[in-house]
Amino acid sequence: MKKVEAIIRTEKLEELKKVIGESEIVHGVTVSQVLGFGNQQGFHEYLRGQKIITTLLTKVKLEMVVEDNHVDQVIDLIIEKTRTGEVGDGKIFVWPIEEVVRIRTGESGREAL
Repeated sequence: MKKVEAIIRTEKLEELKKVIGESEIVHGVTVSQVLGFGNQQGFHEYLRGQKIITTLLTKVKLEMVVEDNHVDQVIDLIIEKTRTGEVGDGKIFVWPIEEVVRIRTGESGREAL
C-alpha cells in the first residue's frame, strides 16, 4: 500500500473530490487546509499604500492510501484534474505504508481500506 499526498490549488478541490468519490480505486480521502510556498514565493499586494508580502499561500492537502497497483492511476487523475500549467499547481508525494488497521472492526491490510 502507498499513501498519496497531493498539495493542490484550493479552487481545484471540488472537481478533484468529485472524481475521486466516483472512482473505485480510492476508498477514502483526508483533506486539510495548509499554508506554504515553493517556487511561487508568495505574492505582493498593497493595503492602504503599504506593500504587503504574503509568503505563505493557502493550499489544500489531500491524503489517501491506495493499493500499490493503483498509485499511477491516482497520480494521473490528480494531474489531469488539477494542472493549470502555471507555477503553484502543487506537488504529489508517495509514501510506503506498512500497515492499515480499521479501528472499529480491527480489520487490517487491504480489508481496512
